[in-house]
Amino acid sequence: MNAMSSITTQLERSTGRAQASFALRDGRVRLTDLAQRGSAKAIILDGSETVFLNTSGGLTGGDALDYRLQLGAGVKATATTQTAERVYRATEDVARISVKMDVDEGAHLDWLPQETILFDRACATRRTEITLAKGATCLMAETVVLGRAAMGETVRSLDFHDLRLIQRHKTPLHLEVLRLDQARIKFSAAGLADARAFATVVLIDPDAAGALPALRATLTHDAVRAAASSLPGRLVIRLMARDGWPLRRQLAEILTCLRRTPLPRVWQT
Repeated sequence: MNAMSSITTQLERSTGRAQASFALRDGRVRLTDLAQRGSAKAIILDGSETVFLNTSGGLTGGDALDYRLQLGAGVKATATTQTAERVYRATEDVARISVKMDVDEGAHLDWLPQETILFDRACATRRTEITLAKGATCLMAETVVLGRAAMGETVRSLDFHDLRLIQRHKTPLHLEVLRLDQARIKFSAAGLADARAFATVVLIDPDAAGALPALRATLTHDAVRAAASSLPGRLVIRLMARDGWPLRRQLAEILTCLRRTPLPRVWQT
């Protein structure tokens, strides 16, 4: 037997965790804690904008990424990611992503990560959990893109499990479970039809319904299928498109309308 045939190659795995905390002191938002290790980093811009990034350049089976944010009472802050997160083909194991954010009384969080791009044969789980205290509000957007259309990439098989939870104390306000596999990405009415990019936007705010008329007026992109609805204290928008670029443009208009301020700086590059 060849000696080399008995050698097992151990692939290096990427792990990272970044967390930041903010508090309101003397009328200004102050960074009170910042910790990071491994491939996860957090950059603080303009005092209250947190940009998370993964220096490994993407995820594959066995990798783990953990982002955490704590907003103290009365803090208004935005968190995003430096660029799109890429989940590559997995030869074994599962990539795991965890996002946990706590928003104290009277505070507001905009969680606006850029796209998650899933490549063929990607295998990943993600759990996003935002916990709101009394009187706290939030705006959350998540976008998933299946491959890069400009590169001619086609996703035929994958396994992606994505859970998004917004809760007040332990009472769910919005719960969304997404499971994508080979059957669900088929080009059929029961799957994603012809869409390869889709997004969900959720606003939790007592006055959320009041934003609906102005929001619907922004849904004008012919290449994007979009719908918006509201329940007491909650506004939900869903979008689908054949390509990520028109969806991103439509999403930018939606978020600008709801925020009434420009998008995070990294979105504008």
